[in-house]
Amino acid sequence: MELSTLRLFTDVMHRRNFAAVARDHGLAPSSVSRSIAALEEELGIKLFQRSTRQLEPTEAGVDYFDRIEVLVDQLEQAQYLTQQWNGQPKGTLRITMPVTFGQIAIVPLLPEFKQHYPDLTVEVLMTDAIVDLVAERIDIAIRLGSLPDSKFIAKRLCSIEFVACASPNYLSQKGHPKTPQQIQNHECILWPLPGFSTHWNFRESKSRNKKQDIIDVPVQGHYRISNSHALKQCAVAGMGIALLTKMVAKKELDDGSLINLFPELDVSATDFDNPAWLVYPSRDYLPLKVKLMVDFLQEKF
Repeated sequence: MELSTLRLFTDVMHRRNFAAVARDHGLAPSSVSRSIAALEEELGIKLFQRSTRQLEPTEAGVDYFDRIEVLVDQLEQAQYLTQQWNGQPKGTLRITMPVTFGQIAIVPLLPEFKQHYPDLTVEVLMTDAIVDLVAERIDIAIRLGSLPDSKFIAKRLCSIEFVACASPNYLSQKGHPKTPQQIQNHECILWPLPGFSTHWNFRESKSRNKKQDIIDVPVQGHYRISNSHALKQCAVAGMGIALLTKMVAKKELDDGSLINLFPELDVSATDFDNPAWLVYPSRDYLPLKVKLMVDFLQEKF
């Protein structure tokens, strides 16, 4: 009885779907189905009731799952411990991250990580959706902004700073706002997230954590765009004022195709403390592959 087969079984119990588990493991759904069928034959019990629409565990399947899930985790941990002796992780590391942040900040670092750990397979899921780490078997998630209380471990990676900017063409036609309050009279290109599409906050850069120094500015605009790169393109094209991260707008700010309207001020849509986090499931034993990626990214930032 292979450990990999038992892991497939526990994953199918969580996902109730052969195709989803097959995607997680890079297998064909028929291969997962055959593995479960072979396990059922070896055990002499039926683990799942199958139909065209659903996959439900039998009573025997639930009982078997309850008895072996912890054992499967412990056996995998034993494998991780063995790998730690030679410092070379193997297996697959699944990491999820926001699309634009991943493209700009993380993907350029992956070639160096691969050089350090050539035997490790890395699956990168780039999405702006909040992925269920347990259901999707994610090892590490990069999350932006404030985090809800949870059972997961979170380590601060870096701070995200914003800039209110516009193209020279837009400013020549509509005028350069002299104060943050004047932005409310301008066309803004907005990010359709709570807070980002209704108001922006400004304060003097030296006024840390002084709420009385915050200028709350209502914003309005005809376009709401959920991708930072696309929003930046619209700003460069002269469609309005945009609130972008400095990381996203750096090239355009440097070459003059975007102008920082208030370089002497901090700006944000929500909290002025906007961190990026490394989030991973709380475990009694941290797999070597997770520890190495976490340490690598924290060193780079």
